[in-house]
Amino acid sequence: MKSRIDVMHGVNFDVLEHRDAAVYGGLSLADLEFQIQRFARELGFEATFLQTNHEGEFCESLHRAKERANGLVLHPGAWTHYSYAIRDALELTGLPAVEVHMSKVSEREDFRQTSVIRDLCIGWVEGKGVDGYGEAFAMLKERLG
Repeated sequence: MKSRIDVMHGVNFDVLEHRDAAVYGGLSLADLEFQIQRFARELGFEATFLQTNHEGEFCESLHRAKERANGLVLHPGAWTHYSYAIRDALELTGLPAVEVHMSKVSEREDFRQTSVIRDLCIGWVEGKGVDGYGEAFAMLKERLG
């Protein structure tokens, strides 16, 4: 049986194609998920997806994650920088997680350089666009075997 990885995108990813193409690549969320699914399959994973603009829904999905997934790939968007509710929900899962950012957040605005979830993750990837998700799956493959 394949390991299942929940890929969770936060606020504003539903309008990804309208965000700055120089930062986010000009892809739609559907295009991004298609490419992520390819990375998952190449490494023997089954990927499932959630995108929400509602912090509580993101938390509730994390609460249920352990029942259905072996690991997590997280791009909470702006919530990365301040949502202690998401941090607490992530900690409750006990699952290996990788934090992903398509842009190089360490070189952007000061507030984007803070992550309240990073220390709960087995790794993080920034500034590699879609390819960063492939790297995240490789980290999970190494951890999960």
